[in-house]
Amino acid sequence: MMSSCNDWLDILPNNEQVTDNYWKSKEDVEAVIASGYYYLRQAVPSFIIWGEVRGGTIYTTNTSAAYLQNFNITPSNTVCNYASVYKVIGMANSVLKYAPSVMTEDDTYYASIMNSHLCEAYFLRAYCYLLLVKNYRDVPLVIEAYVNDDAEYSTPKSTEAEIIAQVKQDVKDAIATGAAKTEYEDTDGLYWTSKGRATRWALYALMADACLWNHDYDECIQYCNYILDVEENDFSNRPRFISNPSQWFEIFYPGNSNESIFEVQWESSSKYAQSNNYGSLFAINASSVYKYTDYAVGKLIEETDEALANTVDREGRIGRMLYCSYKSLATNQLDYAKQSQLFVWKYKGTDVVAGDPRPQEDANFILYRVAEIILMKAEALIMKGESSWASAVELINTIRRRASLNDLDIVVEETDERTMLEAVMHEREMEFLAEGKRWYDLLRVARYDHGDGVYRQWFVDEVVEGNQTTKDEWIRSVLLDENAWYMPIPYSEIEINPELVQNPYYGTTK
Repeated sequence: MMSSCNDWLDILPNNEQVTDNYWKSKEDVEAVIASGYYYLRQAVPSFIIWGEVRGGTIYTTNTSAAYLQNFNITPSNTVCNYASVYKVIGMANSVLKYAPSVMTEDDTYYASIMNSHLCEAYFLRAYCYLLLVKNYRDVPLVIEAYVNDDAEYSTPKSTEAEIIAQVKQDVKDAIATGAAKTEYEDTDGLYWTSKGRATRWALYALMADACLWNHDYDECIQYCNYILDVEENDFSNRPRFISNPSQWFEIFYPGNSNESIFEVQWESSSKYAQSNNYGSLFAINASSVYKYTDYAVGKLIEETDEALANTVDREGRIGRMLYCSYKSLATNQLDYAKQSQLFVWKYKGTDVVAGDPRPQEDANFILYRVAEIILMKAEALIMKGESSWASAVELINTIRRRASLNDLDIVVEETDERTMLEAVMHEREMEFLAEGKRWYDLLRVARYDHGDGVYRQWFVDEVVEGNQTTKDEWIRSVLLDENAWYMPIPYSEIEINPELVQNPYYGTTK
């Protein structure tokens, strides 16, 4: 399907709106869906910046992103630009509006195919709106397709609650069609389609994510279970947890592993010729745009010491220590603790035994995998109360065992909610390093605050401890204001949309 993207771009009207004259065949619908995935790829650099640089485990030398990292962002900074995300939404809106009418134009466009396309569009739109909520809180909620330049573009912001309700409704509407695929037929031997196109599993993961963000814990657990509790014989190719530590790195190289639920795809073969810029973003030398903070390096070394003590494998395959650069470790793995700087290896590596970087710049970006479903369920169980904590501990230990780590030293009858939350947040921090999730994890904890300020203080302390590019006092003063937890609406959008009101912390600044 991705090969149709360039064809579609050639015929797209100059204003980039898909007019009602365009929709004649199922191939036209697929081309627009392909364009949605294309724009999703275009947005990944923003996903990395938004989800990581404020979280204290990754820091950047990128000048524009450093303003966000240092909590000194202004609305005119290009890092705030959400245009690529709204382009995905625009493609999804067009499919949802026009795909049904194509059935009258193309007698080979059956309802089952059309509904499957709608499921993909619902996923793309819902995922993008959830991401916008996490970063901006309130944004314009556009669910109608713009069909020409005469359309009304001035749309006010909707509230977080309204947007989350739409996200959940989109997922429910997709599932209700009965057409969300559990897997796609492989047509080119590259085996990416079931991981690179939205499936029923991706919809379940997205719903669990939205419910956890919205404190709908029972519903979050329900959708996690739709993935975790599937009988083996029901769906042989369903996503499943990779429990073998020696197979952990296969999640990233070659990618599209059994554990994957949804990945943004690149493929550098001559057939697709799609590459990314991870070579510069995640270089394994001092020129890398994104590096581990000193705080993260300390945690990685500490975890690796524990993993080495628990495994007899000395071939470089001991689970999560594979996060880092192994070029200097190929001859003597035990020199690990001597490294002053470790580099992100997920998007650059092939195998840690050889320590060679991949020759192509085509690593995928994972949005959801089963390990996250396990930890989302654990987090929801923790927030449900003490009676669920034993189950949460077991889920967290599932991830730790895969990483060759000891089980948690927690007696649930003698602990408290904060200790439990810290345990699951640590596990998420280490498991999903550089996957664009850390800031949202910290923000969720701050939003759990019971009114006593304890979790808000923990959130600020974590950010301060990890940040190494600006003053602690400045970070603390900024994060006292809950409105500063979110980014400003882009100034360019404020200029052209008189209905838009800037997010409160940023006032009238440009």
